[in-house]
Amino acid sequence: MLCGRLRQERITQQMTQSDVASRAGLGVNTVSNLESGRNVNFESVVRVAMVLGRSKELETLFQPRLESLDDLRRYEEGISRKRIKKRK
Repeated sequence: MLCGRLRQERITQQMTQSDVASRAGLGVNTVSNLESGRNVNFESVVRVAMVLGRSKELETLFQPRLESLDDLRRYEEGISRKRIKKRK
């Protein structure tokens, strides 16, 4: 999973948990918890990914799925929309 990939990337870049933590502005325990799959906040994940040069991968998580022209039309119409209407 993500935890293991971040750990492997850190090791590949020959960085210690302490190196990553100090560059990300986090505690070593937070980096350790992240790599162990324990509960950490999303901001910590983003910070570690940025330190490791992998923030672009996070951006792809939130790109719209546009599988048809109708999807594209709905997406473009939704950009200007500010509220979601409740379904009845």
